[in-house]
Amino acid sequence: MMTPIPVLFIHGLWLHASSWDAWTELFRAEGYAPSAPGWPGDPDTVAEARANPESIADHGIDDVVEHYAGIIRGLDQPPILVGHSFGGMIAQKLLGQDLAAAAVAVDAAQIKGVLPLPLSALRSTLPVFKNPANRHRAVSLTAAQFRFAFGNAVSAEESDVLFERWAIPAPGKPLFEAAAANFNPHSPAKVATGNAHRGPLLLMTGGKDHTVPESVTRATLKQYRHSQAVTDITDFPEKGHSLTIDSGWREVADTALAWLRSHSL
Repeated sequence: MMTPIPVLFIHGLWLHASSWDAWTELFRAEGYAPSAPGWPGDPDTVAEARANPESIADHGIDDVVEHYAGIIRGLDQPPILVGHSFGGMIAQKLLGQDLAAAAVAVDAAQIKGVLPLPLSALRSTLPVFKNPANRHRAVSLTAAQFRFAFGNAVSAEESDVLFERWAIPAPGKPLFEAAAANFNPHSPAKVATGNAHRGPLLLMTGGKDHTVPESVTRATLKQYRHSQAVTDITDFPEKGHSLTIDSGWREVADTALAWLRSHSL
């Protein structure tokens, strides 16, 4: 009997790891061995994360990458990575380091070398950037800010439900690091896009995403043009940044599963 392939789900900013619960149930039913470990400092529940934002503060990209690399080292085989937003960037970094069998990066935060920074992305992250001291703090979104950044493609009612269920404070540091990436030769947002021997990568993009607009994902795809490794892209024209957690999540998950199966994973 074959050992199930481990799948690690990596959340992004402002969502708790438990927001992957429906995905882990689905992937387990499909024969995988899924888990959704949080970022370093993440409390076990949404309520605890809201009550203790300082536990999450000041964790940067390298910190998070090493945290997940440590989890991977404890596995029997390289996992499949599924990451959303900054989790998608983390997944790409780990894949580029040959620590994963494959990766699915959903609306992934921009990596070093990606130049477009649409106005909607700036507005989505303004709650962090409006105060330089937020680099070392955890910052919460209001329901209205969440609606713009995540829930703009679903009803206001559904956005509010998602906010109440999953939203937590997020460290500002990764956003400051990503914003400065193209001015820093050693930026933690740098990904080994030229690695020709890594496993396959699927980039997913939501056409109505305000936080990581489609132009950012397509610019990310171009960063991989010098690699012979598989890099695919699929778009969901009517979806926003909440596509992994809202009522349309199953279409996204099924697309990821079909792509993995197409690569015998």
